[in-house]
Amino acid sequence: MRILLTEDNIALADGLSAILRGTGHAVDVVHDGASANAVIAAENFDLVILDLNLPEMDGLDVLRAMRGRQNQAAVLILTARGTPEERVKGLDLGADDYLIKPFDIAEFEARVRVLLRRQAGLRSATVGFGSISFDLNSRTFSSGATPLDIPARELGLLEILFMRAGKVVAKEAIIQSLTAFDDDISANAIEQYVSRLRKRLSPHGLTVKTARGIGYYLDKLPEAS
Repeated sequence: MRILLTEDNIALADGLSAILRGTGHAVDVVHDGASANAVIAAENFDLVILDLNLPEMDGLDVLRAMRGRQNQAAVLILTARGTPEERVKGLDLGADDYLIKPFDIAEFEARVRVLLRRQAGLRSATVGFGSISFDLNSRTFSSGATPLDIPARELGLLEILFMRAGKVVAKEAIIQSLTAFDDDISANAIEQYVSRLRKRLSPHGLTVKTARGIGYYLDKLPEAS
């Protein structure tokens, strides 16, 4: 999942982005409201974590502009402005959740997981396809009771395809979901990840198929007769 973190406290932004990246998400960070507004208008995110007390443009104005453009990314407001009036205003403008500073990191992580799960249209934290299951909380894949050991980039690719199993995902969408501003993944690199994933998935009855000129999709291998 791709996340935008908008926070003007540099130390807090660094700490939260490290936590989110540690769980495998692509995270972009901006430190003022005007930058947040511009980035949200130009890029696609699954989740925007939004402070309200931002220089150059207030967080509520960023949210108002975002929803005015019909942008449906999930929004978690993260702020010290915690009066009932502020919370109501933020939720009425289209925020999905509201967390008051100071906060517990475990609660922050749990709220992020819930919003990303909701954004994917899922109620359960576990998704299955063929013989493989995916735990969204731990971001681990298993075949039966056996966890699959998958490197980070391939795991991110498999997560994208798994959450849309059977549906074609455009190569450009995959690149954008896997990368943040300071990353650089080429189309050739995606092809290499796909090739490695096919080898890992084949023993479990799954494969990654190519929709030529468009992208890739996860599918089941035909059963041996």
